[in-house]
Amino acid sequence: MLDTLGQRIVGGTVSPGAVIRPEDVATEFGVSRSVVREALRVLQSLGLVEPRQRVGTQVLPPTSWELLAPAVIRWRGASRGYFVQQRELLELRLGIEPVAASLAATRGADVTDPVLEAALAMVESAARDDGQAYLEADVRFHRALLTGSGNTVFAHFAGTVEALLRTRTSESRDTITRWTGAAAERHVAVGRALVAGDPAAASAASAAMVGVTRDEFVAEAGTAGRTRTAPEPQPGPRGKPDRHA
Repeated sequence: MLDTLGQRIVGGTVSPGAVIRPEDVATEFGVSRSVVREALRVLQSLGLVEPRQRVGTQVLPPTSWELLAPAVIRWRGASRGYFVQQRELLELRLGIEPVAASLAATRGADVTDPVLEAALAMVESAARDDGQAYLEADVRFHRALLTGSGNTVFAHFAGTVEALLRTRTSESRDTITRWTGAAAERHVAVGRALVAGDPAAASAASAAMVGVTRDEFVAEAGTAGRTRTAPEPQPGPRGKPDRHA
């Protein structure tokens, strides 16, 4: 019920200013009013709705949404805002991950080795055409990089990056088969710079890694059009854009 309501709001089926009536929701989903109230409290915590006296629970505009919350990222990732979200968060990552990489490069093997190990696992997964293993290694890579920075705010951002990566795994979207070995090698370049203890090289490699992916999404968004409901799944993985960063 929560996912359905969140998806309706984020996807635009329910417009800002609309009023959600708990009795209607309870009837639709066959649940009690208390269950509906709990779901609405979660949506309120995410900035999607707000209870207003003598009005009811009103849907809020995107400017109020918690856009970095994993649930909101997941709902946007399944909507026509998919490309916009990818571009926006990749641009944000360009401002964060290179800095995180430069910090992590100074923190020793306990921090840097797990990053390189995850990158090498991505290369191995690509060679086996194992998209799920590639994705899980990709998630480990970015979590190790961000938490290894020693900056607790960057570490908190790891959940946002993981949620963004996982929006690409739906069958109706940009799928886990949309990657190549070249994308994995860019991750390895970051890992090797970290292990070498070179902050400048680690920052540059991280910026290149995220920047290539950002440029690809911008290019595809222009081709697909911003109003397309979802990107079409593509065959592959070989010979396709390097979509995983």
